[in-house]
This record gives sequence, structure tokens and C-alpha cells, in this order.
Amino acid sequence: MMTDVAEQSGSLASNHDRADTGPTAAATARTGTGDSAAAERIVAIRERIDEIDRTIIALWQERAALSQEVGATRLASGGTRLVLSREREILERFREALGADGTQLALLLLRAGRGPL
Repeated sequence: MMTDVAEQSGSLASNHDRADTGPTAAATARTGTGDSAAAERIVAIRERIDEIDRTIIALWQERAALSQEVGATRLASGGTRLVLSREREILERFREALGADGTQLALLLLRAGRGPL
């Protein structure tokens, strides 16, 4: 094996020795860096991202349920299925805050609450 030859010649540390002095290959693959300080920072940032993702998912689900309740209440009282002026207001709010991506996000949110048109 090439690794065995290199290790025998002393030009490479064994995997066991490297585990004590730096990140493992798995850690490098997971974070994209071999720098242990950067890898630790990336892991910490990703933990926060995961927390934010969980919050976004919970809020998405709550918003969809509330929007569905509004629609059901409106229909039960003889109202229309959609209120286009309200949808335009939401689209504009998201576009102003987030640009073109905001418009796409708002369309997805609206669809989650009312279903496809």
C-alpha cells in the first residue's frame, strides 16, 4: 500500500497520530476545512442555523394553519375563496423586504395557506 510505504519512510504521520493533532478526515469533509478553529466555528454557526430552520418550519406550519382557518371562516360565512388585494399586499411586503426571492417566498407561503390556484 502507498500509505504503508510513506508511513514507513516517516514522511507521513499515521491516521492515529493525526487524530490527536488536528481534525479527522470526517470532520474536514463535514465542515469543508482542515483548520480546527474554523471547523469549530462552522459547527457552532451551523447549530444556530439548525435552530433557525426549526423555528422557520414551526412558523411556516402555524402560518399555513392560520391562513387555512381564515379561508374556511370566510367561505363558511359566504365569502370568497380568495381576497386578491390581501395576497398582493403580502407579495409586496415580501418583495420590499427581500427582493425577487421575497416574492417567490411569499408565493410559496400563500400556496401553503390556501392551496394551489
